[in-house]
Amino acid sequence: MSAGVKTIVALSVCLAAGFLLSILSCALYGNWWPLLVVFTYALAPLPNAIFGRYVSSDPLADVSSSVADFGRFVTSILVVSGLGLPVVLAHSGIITNAAMTMSVMGGILVYGTIIVYSSLFRAQSQDF
Repeated sequence: MSAGVKTIVALSVCLAAGFLLSILSCALYGNWWPLLVVFTYALAPLPNAIFGRYVSSDPLADVSSSVADFGRFVTSILVVSGLGLPVVLAHSGIITNAAMTMSVMGGILVYGTIIVYSSLFRAQSQDF
């Protein structure tokens, strides 16, 4: 499946909606603590981008690179903290439950967009 212009436009709309929900979860309820989640959006793909080049290009190789595994581990920590931080803030009473819901839904949209984008373009680059 090739990533056409319509796919890129749809992904950009989903990404914008995710950021909009995250910003609105702060602005509507007058508490800017959920904005910390936005920083994890920017940091989450970086470990895979940095450590991803250490993955073996041979698909039949049974060797796993510890550096690439560490990059995946740090990425998973950032994703889980990005989705869990609003829950912890709501549980402690710092933000409202509505702000938590908006922030988590925005996080799901942003992380989902990143995953779909990277899988589309990885599949397209392997075709050549």
